[in-house]
Amino acid sequence: MTDKPLDFLWFIPSSGDGSYLGTDQLSRPADPDYFREIATAADRLGYSGVLIPTGVACEESFILAADLAAHTERLKFLVAIRPGTASPAYYARLASTLDRVSRGRLLLNIVVGGSAQELAGDGVFLGHDERYDHADEFFQVFNSLMETGHANLDGKYIRALDARLGLPPVQQPRPPLYFGGSSDAGIDFAAGITEKYLTWGEPPAQVAEKIAHVRKAAAQRGHDVSFGIRLHFIVRETDDEAWEAADRLISHLSDDTIAAAQEVQRAQSDSVGQARMQALHNGRRDRLEVSPNLWAGVGLVRSGAGTALVGSPATVAERLREYQALGIDTVIASGYPHLEESYRVAELLFPELGIHAPVPPLRQSFGQKQVFGGGGHGGNVKAAAAS
Repeated sequence: MTDKPLDFLWFIPSSGDGSYLGTDQLSRPADPDYFREIATAADRLGYSGVLIPTGVACEESFILAADLAAHTERLKFLVAIRPGTASPAYYARLASTLDRVSRGRLLLNIVVGGSAQELAGDGVFLGHDERYDHADEFFQVFNSLMETGHANLDGKYIRALDARLGLPPVQQPRPPLYFGGSSDAGIDFAAGITEKYLTWGEPPAQVAEKIAHVRKAAAQRGHDVSFGIRLHFIVRETDDEAWEAADRLISHLSDDTIAAAQEVQRAQSDSVGQARMQALHNGRRDRLEVSPNLWAGVGLVRSGAGTALVGSPATVAERLREYQALGIDTVIASGYPHLEESYRVAELLFPELGIHAPVPPLRQSFGQKQVFGGGGHGGNVKAAAAS
């Protein structure tokens, strides 16, 4: 356990957003202007960065990050490298340029697996474990280019002859590598290469087991790794209000939609992490609180991260401290809809976690305490002096 506040990132919903799962009611289409609103809010509220997802339904993460970097000041961008979809030399040029134009605000998310159907569309036909063997060779070249400007490899999957990178990244020796994968092959890969291992929001006992596995594998490689968790958040002023909001989020979700979503996830993904997410609820509405305040309702239809912490600020902070005691130092968070929930999480939860927003440069008074008075012509109300 550490007294250092958690590193807290938010999420850019680059395939679209909404207020209810499983319906088009109050949904929001993918819109770059909306993504900028979320990013500038996160930047102002004190989030350290944002995760930009990857996939055929999402905007391309490198290009979107470059746009958002131009509209923010401090925010970092966790973007995806998908080995097999482009050469390591090309990805090195993309990554170095984005780190340079953002002035060192790039984080790299290694995505090896996912939907077998999507991988086939990208021209990747390797089996689950073999994809990690390929990724190991990929990052031998990528890391060498980013750190030294040149690379050579005559491997089983990757052949790079006198590869060169002309312009180095801002961060030295390179932007940090993040990775999430629950299979033995994925953990073995992560143990030797990544700076940050990510887990989806499983119950603390399962997260503890996974962290121990990764730590042991990393120690055998002589490598240090830190840990993060990917979670949704439903935070309200009271526990009851938070649970009401969780119920409301799936209030338009039909059993047929749940069944269809679960079948797609089973049929298209060979991800061990995805199977672990599904096993938490097995598509059932009556078993969604899988651990105290850990709710699996999002995973009824959403692939990937499917759990949310639900409760008052004090309750959710207590649950996060339990994860922090296991070794988690980073949270990648989201909530529906993402713009409004970025404010709720920052305004309600951050004070409980000791996270402080950047100090605004504008003074709001000449020193008198003020009370919000509704925004009328007379401005705010000066608080009565204590007698």
